[in-house]
Amino acid sequence: MKLPRRAACCALFLTTWSGVAAQEAATTHIVVDVQSARHPISPLIYGVNYGTTQQLRDLRAPVNRSGGDAAETYNYEIDGRNSGRDWYFESYPADHADITMQYGDSFVDQTFHGGSAPMLTIPMVGWVTKLGPNRSRLAAYSVKKYGAQQAVDPSGYTDAGNGVRPDGSLMLHNDPNDAMMPDSLQRETAWMQHNLKRWNSAAKGGIPYYLLGNEPSRWHDIHRHVHPVGTHASELAAKTIALANMVHHADASAKVLAPEEWAPVGTTKSGFDQQIEETHSKAVPDRVCETGGMDLFPWLLTQWKKAGHPVDIVSVHYYPQHDEYSHDVSGERQQLRNRSTRGLWDKSYQDIPWKQEPTDLIASVRAAVDHYYWPGTPIAITEYGWGADKHMNGATAQADVLGIFGREGVYLATRWIVPPTGTPAYLAMKLFRNYDDKGSGFGDISVSAKAPDPDKVSAFAAERSSTHSVTILLVNKQLRNSARVSVQVQGGPDTGDVETITLANGKLSHNNSVSYEKHMVETLLPPQSVTLLVIQEHVRRNDRVTESKG
Repeated sequence: MKLPRRAACCALFLTTWSGVAAQEAATTHIVVDVQSARHPISPLIYGVNYGTTQQLRDLRAPVNRSGGDAAETYNYEIDGRNSGRDWYFESYPADHADITMQYGDSFVDQTFHGGSAPMLTIPMVGWVTKLGPNRSRLAAYSVKKYGAQQAVDPSGYTDAGNGVRPDGSLMLHNDPNDAMMPDSLQRETAWMQHNLKRWNSAAKGGIPYYLLGNEPSRWHDIHRHVHPVGTHASELAAKTIALANMVHHADASAKVLAPEEWAPVGTTKSGFDQQIEETHSKAVPDRVCETGGMDLFPWLLTQWKKAGHPVDIVSVHYYPQHDEYSHDVSGERQQLRNRSTRGLWDKSYQDIPWKQEPTDLIASVRAAVDHYYWPGTPIAITEYGWGADKHMNGATAQADVLGIFGREGVYLATRWIVPPTGTPAYLAMKLFRNYDDKGSGFGDISVSAKAPDPDKVSAFAAERSSTHSVTILLVNKQLRNSARVSVQVQGGPDTGDVETITLANGKLSHNNSVSYEKHMVETLLPPQSVTLLVIQEHVRRNDRVTESKG
């Protein structure tokens, strides 16, 4: 931080800073134990959805996912997609100029060029997109065919309606062939063969990850133009197993991810039971007739296990359910965003308003996988988001989430979607992987870090296995107050230099003014900031003190 040259400005700066300092609470004491709770951090947790080639390189993102609602309807033969309820149920060509509208060859090429591994979604809903003459758009709910509707495409394609009559009732008897065509296992097998011919097998540098469908418990909502009846538990199990076996038969070295369901609600009830519930009925037919009283997720795992080992990585989606993933940065929403990351790990935190039990997402998913499927099967969170990308509140949440993923042992994660380049949330991701544009970031061996109140200041620590440098991430979530912290590093170096990288006010800055002596670091964290401390031990060689570079 540069001080103003003029004395009056300098006095104003000091007055302002002292005013902030006066609001500081007592020193927050954080304990890092380098020898405790050690485990590798999977680099795959730093993935994204729909990163451009440049973004993938800049973030050093290890995986890039092509997923979401439209991916569920992708037709590789014509390179077309249908947006479902997200945009007037329209079918139209994939846009090669927009990475977020790519699902096939172009997406894979751009991902490989960015040094990242592509993840492709294989459609599972049973229908894929078709296009009109000269690759023109098609409407699933044509106004000309089905009559007036509550809303039509405001971009100019006014024949595309939202499938809702003016009186608010849904149009449930449309012809699914208007904008879609039936899919089959044979068609998706042909797409796999196309991918293998173009890029070879996963073991030989081809596509390593395939995801099966997208949030199937919501097909009756998002894709009601082709799947108006909620997905039965038995349908989901059968389709998942069949597609997984197809992928493994075509490429035994590729990894299959499923069920790609939104947690925890979509992992509790089948789409059919959710649809029944939405009519204000308390009946749960699938739970009674198909899953034997079990929640959908554990029952599904048992069906997979009976079929062998069809799914290699168990994947779910997670968004906090109080609108934290929006752009709302009101004071109340910011405070809630700070707390809501507890839904990933806290056994006492309840995120779903209508579900009277703790969320505890990561541990609960892992426990179900270990009990009902094959113990140790990796888990993934292939969609997540905490919003406020352009605000520091979004940056502190993003940093907190990545720290939690590493500490809790998540195997793979991809943020929906990559934040706009240069925004605070984007820089929070870059801090973990490439803060100096030379590939430096957080360590790869997680170690214990304990903070007294993670809703105000959270802490994560790791060791770089190559140099044994200790990296400590401190997230000050307080909206207006700075935080003075002291960090005790047990089992770490006695003395050393500290590289400090701070994300505050939407900018990354570097300094080396923080001292480290007798296993202690003290520093002042700006309000709403993320600070990475890199402790580099001094090593004595030939009676000279040299620095061990991280």
